[in-house]
Amino acid sequence: MPGRRPRSEKSQPSIFWVFAALAVPLMNLAARFEIRDGDKMPRHGAYVLAPNHYSEIDPVVVGVVAWKLGRYPRFLAKASVFKVPVLGWALRTSGQIPVERSGNNSHSAIRAAEELVEKGRMVVVYPEGSLTRDPDLWPMRGKTGAVRIALERGIPVIPVAHWGSQQLMARYSKKISIFPRKHIMVKVGDPVDLDAFRGKPLDTANLTAATALVMDAITLLLEDLRGEKAPAQRWNPAAHDQKETGRFDS
Repeated sequence: MPGRRPRSEKSQPSIFWVFAALAVPLMNLAARFEIRDGDKMPRHGAYVLAPNHYSEIDPVVVGVVAWKLGRYPRFLAKASVFKVPVLGWALRTSGQIPVERSGNNSHSAIRAAEELVEKGRMVVVYPEGSLTRDPDLWPMRGKTGAVRIALERGIPVIPVAHWGSQQLMARYSKKISIFPRKHIMVKVGDPVDLDAFRGKPLDTANLTAATALVMDAITLLLEDLRGEKAPAQRWNPAAHDQKETGRFDS
């Protein structure tokens, strides 16, 4: 019927129902979620959701938030976790996308994400590509995958920041601290204005400049959550002789 609103993704049977039945109650037990401006996350249509990244448990946190706001979370995730028994099956079954950290296979992940976009899905892409190297957990320099998908497909990038996940699981820790119950704050931002780059060549200069705008938006949201200012200079691993992937000594 004309004017009828599209059905929510959550109203359609999916493997996500099983995952949500397991993960959401556990996360609600472990943390109280405070979601600010959740209405800014579109309930329908395609877009790239771009969060900050500082703990191994971040995807679970962002996934639960997306579920609470009415969307199925689909991530670009590092390929190694797809090799873990049971977990790898669950990731593939729910439409998550493996990303090789190096080599030409990274381009196939972008193509897979774009296929989801064509179906009107939301795709979660961490612009930092790895846990931040910043010693105080501020967003570091971003990679261009998120804006490439958005600019190639003409869809928005929605920035989001969260704070408190590190209390559940510290950076690079393998242990989850459930008690006492934690407080996780989440803030959703307005779509990043990328109009200046639409229709222009997707070269390194334009993609890097567009990515900087996304990282600025995420950082501003995190400043609001933390009630403090981020460093004037965004952390660049290369300037500190750090690899951009893998663990490092903080």
